[in-house]
Parts: sequence; C-alpha cells; structure tokens
Amino acid sequence: MAGTSSERPALYEMFDDRFRTGRCMNGDDGLEVLYTGCRWAEGPLYVPAWRQVVWSDIPNDRMLRWDEETGAVSVFRRGAGYTNGNTLDREGRLISCEQGNRRVTRTEHDGTVTVLADRWRGKRLNSPNDAAVKSDGSIWFSDPDFGITSDYEGFRADSEIGANNVYRIDPATGEVRLVADSLEAPNGLVFSADESRLYVSDTRGGRIRVFDVRDDGTLSDGEVFAEAGARAGARFDNLRFDDGGRLWAAAMDDGVHCYDPDGTLIGRLNVPETVANIAWGGAKRNRLFITAQTSLYSVVMGVTGTHPTGPGHRPWRDAAN
Repeated sequence: MAGTSSERPALYEMFDDRFRTGRCMNGDDGLEVLYTGCRWAEGPLYVPAWRQVVWSDIPNDRMLRWDEETGAVSVFRRGAGYTNGNTLDREGRLISCEQGNRRVTRTEHDGTVTVLADRWRGKRLNSPNDAAVKSDGSIWFSDPDFGITSDYEGFRADSEIGANNVYRIDPATGEVRLVADSLEAPNGLVFSADESRLYVSDTRGGRIRVFDVRDDGTLSDGEVFAEAGARAGARFDNLRFDDGGRLWAAAMDDGVHCYDPDGTLIGRLNVPETVANIAWGGAKRNRLFITAQTSLYSVVMGVTGTHPTGPGHRPWRDAAN
C-alpha cells in the first residue's frame, strides 16, 4: 500500500501544494532499476504494440529494449548511428534522431529504414536530437550541435548550417522547413494536448520556451515558460505532459521537474543519476520511464501521461484492449 508523502522524501519533493493535490506524489515509494550498464542513456520510448521500451545508449552506438512481460533486456539495434531521441508516428512506426548520421529516420514495419531528413537548404544537419509528431503527420525535430562537438556521441565536425534550430518535415512533400532559430541548443520538444503550442527545452539557455503554432505550420516568436534559475545542476533535456496539463521535464542533475500549467515548479522526482530523458508507458500510461546516465528506471505513478504523438493516437487504446 502506498504510504503518505512524508514517508518517501527520497523520491518525491514538493515545492507547491498542487503537487500533492494533483496526486503527483501517489504511486511507488521508490524507483525501480530496470537496467544498468549504459554509457549515456537517452531517448526512452514505450511501444504499446510490442509492450517494450526502446532506448538509446549513445556512446556505445546501440539501441536497447526492455520487455515488459519478461523484464529481459536485449540489443534492438547495433550500429545505430548514435541515435538519441525516439518517438512513434501516427502509424506506429519508429522515428529516430540519429546524431552520428546527422539525420532523422523512420523504421518501417518491415524493418527497413527510410531517411526523412538529413539536410536543410542543401546543408547537412548538425545532429538531430529529439522529435515530435503532430496529428497532421508533420514531424518536428530539434537540431543542436551535441553530436558534432566531439567523437563521444557522434563524429566531430564543423556545422554546415552555423546555428542550432528546430525544423518541421512536411508530411506531403518531405520539405524540411526552419521553424525556430532563436535557441542556443534546442533539445526536447512536445506539443500541448490541443497542439496549439510547442514547448522546447533550450539546454544551454537553461530554460523552456513555448511557441504558438500557427495554422500554416509556422511558430510565433515564443516566450519563456520556465527557467532553471539557481537550481544547482539543473539543465533541461526532454519534456512530457501528463493528462492534467502538467509539464514534466528531465532536469539533468536536478532530477525530474514537474510544472503546473502556469509555469510554476510544483515538485520534483529525485533520481540518483543525471537524468537525460523521460517517457510515459504501460497499459495505463501511468508508468514513467527515466533514462539517467547509465540506467533505465521506472516508477508507477498516480498521474497518467499523454502519448508523445498527441490525442487520438490509436496504439494506446489498442494496447489496453
């Protein structure tokens, strides 16, 4: 039986009473270690059709998978192009950001790989990091320089574009369009439930920015949603929403942050390693998977997450039926 919030300060930390009243502190008493042995774990994705979590171990140039039924961990893909972030498209196909190959790809149902984007205006991308799929089928991705600054997570190289941007891939034409160029190092990105806003973490800028999404697929100038401020070790990586409209952010050395829709930091999950990414999963979408440095963790919570591809995405309902 779950204990009271005062019995488990090691995992849950409350900064605002909304963290308690929103049932964010209900659930498991501690983190479950599903796997350890990575060099730098990123990009967790729960795939309902497989009942597995796929994630990236970037410096080892491999993708791993954890099976929900058996708990077994195996190699999903070796020689993975130093893949970072992963998501699903509207047809349940795997979308991956390959830092080393400097491209965004789609794994088809038969296992073949299709390149969706590797250039903008004829210039090679830097190192795609994270992607989000909109209900119209467009794919939005961040392109910082993390994979070309050294050989640790890719291949050291000069940027051909000379900037770190966010792009949109048109679902009909495949055109890659620049949509945001005002961030120092764009990283995680996620749409609001109604897809009217796009939230983007700016790792080097120490903030999360939010943009209005226009009908023509362009963005507003954006505004600051949250800042890491003086919190020691806090830098933002990827982002996910729960169905209460709260934004959960991987905050590196400061654990996992939880923000009220108004931008107030209301609570935190303390994690013993540097947090890279988070993802919701399980049949009820109430299991939070966390990639942190060398390990994959999970915690079953009292709140329910949304799917990264937004409302109406079939695989969630299919997995539960």
